[in-house]
Amino acid sequence: MKYKKSKYHAKKVVIDGITFDSKKEGKRYKQLVEMQEKGEISNLQRQVKYLLIPAQREPNTIGPRGGIKKGKLLERECSYIADFVYDMNGSKVVEDTKGMRTTEYIIKRKLMLYVHKIKIKEV
Repeated sequence: MKYKKSKYHAKKVVIDGITFDSKKEGKRYKQLVEMQEKGEISNLQRQVKYLLIPAQREPNTIGPRGGIKKGKLLERECSYIADFVYDMNGSKVVEDTKGMRTTEYIIKRKLMLYVHKIKIKEV
């Protein structure tokens, strides 16, 4: 299977049947799995979505047969997808494996702190 070339030249890698966006992310996954097996972390999850700004729509209307018709979509939702989320020492850790800190990522990192009170751990 051919993959589209990454904008930042990251090479996709498959580990345990899971495709990761970069070798660095795949390597970090293996480390986290080992940590979970040792009992250092628990509840390891991948690609967890956090809503930052909900979708913006025009007001709903009543259709000709009385049903509610959803308003036209004006702006799609804005969300952040964490590489990894896990529990460590009684608290939830949201982690992102970063190679390049884009402007979009920096804004989403700030919104995560503002909206969800979560500071992203960058690896």
